[in-house]
Amino acid sequence: MSHFTRVRTSLRDADLLVTALASVGFTAVESHDTPQTLYGYQGDARPERAEVVIRRRHIGRLSNDIGFRRRDDGSFEAVISEYDRAVHGRTWLAEVARAYSHAAALRYAEDNGYEIDSDVVEEDGHRRLVLRRYR
Repeated sequence: MSHFTRVRTSLRDADLLVTALASVGFTAVESHDTPQTLYGYQGDARPERAEVVIRRRHIGRLSNDIGFRRRDDGSFEAVISEYDRAVHGRTWLAEVARAYSHAAALRYAEDNGYEIDSDVVEEDGHRRLVLRRYR
């Protein structure tokens, strides 16, 4: 039986989180208003629960569900098993956070009348997003 670890994040918006997870390769993500049970690699129900869930069948044959549980302060914390942290640990969470920030910037642009002038990932891995608004 795997041990689950909780990792705090600064992510707060479930829709942006789902968009970010899709951009890092997880297109089958569940988003719920109430916490749902997470399951272990043997299909056993675990005591851990989360509102945003990637089911184990979308992660890998021996994986556990990965969840993002809403904390009292409104932020999400990642709930990841010890086994799955080898691939979906801090580096992966940083990638999700970058995708989340990009999705938030695109939403801001759309909500505030900006057009995307350019959106490129540079050789050093940094993303450059240039927005433009005409008056």
